Amino acid sequence: MKTDDLVSMLATGDVAVPLRRRRASSRMWLALLVGLPFSFVILFTGYGVRHDIVQAMFWPMFWVKVLFPLCIAAAGFVAAERLARPGVKPRNVWMGAVLPVLGVWMLAVIAWFTMPGEARMPALMGQSWRICAVSIGLMALPVFAAALVALRGMAPTRPALAGAAAGALAGGVGASVYALHCMELTAPFLAVWYVSGIAVPVLAGALLGPRLLRW
Repeated sequence: MKTDDLVSMLATGDVAVPLRRRRASSRMWLALLVGLPFSFVILFTGYGVRHDIVQAMFWPMFWVKVLFPLCIAAAGFVAAERLARPGVKPRNVWMGAVLPVLGVWMLAVIAWFTMPGEARMPALMGQSWRICAVSIGLMALPVFAAALVALRGMAPTRPALAGAAAGALAGGVGASVYALHCMELTAPFLAVWYVSGIAVPVLAGALLGPRLLRW
């Protein structure tokens, strides 16, 4: 749209109808459906599913590891869908991302102070701390890229927040996919390395949003 045309529209009140909620939601769902299969491709080709996955499904901490990132992803999805529409505030959606993190941190503190001293550092570092956050970021990348493309085709007026929301969606999905491979089950490990892995795309989205999502 040319600047003169935009000024004319604002002067006459003939402004385009805001982006509809259904369209924003549909585009975000499409981004998720496009990106998620590639995250699983990375999992299956580069990592593989843990060999005792069926047995692990009976352990409560396995589901904590899978579900707390999914809650963050859900909050990121709703926030991105709202921020894609001008004038729509995310309101308390961010609490949906914060509360799961606080819950895992609380579990980590309880576990830290109830386990023997010699068990604390192994519980925190595990066997895979070097690759955990990087792996989560790698599996989040397809959803992250697809979500940014979807947002770029809409009308976010707060691009940094919109980018951060896309990062929360992608980071949560990436962590949940990686959880199918990861052997770690201690709360201190999840509180540090999983949260760090999810935070990377959130920060990347906040930094890239103003550059990629401006309109």
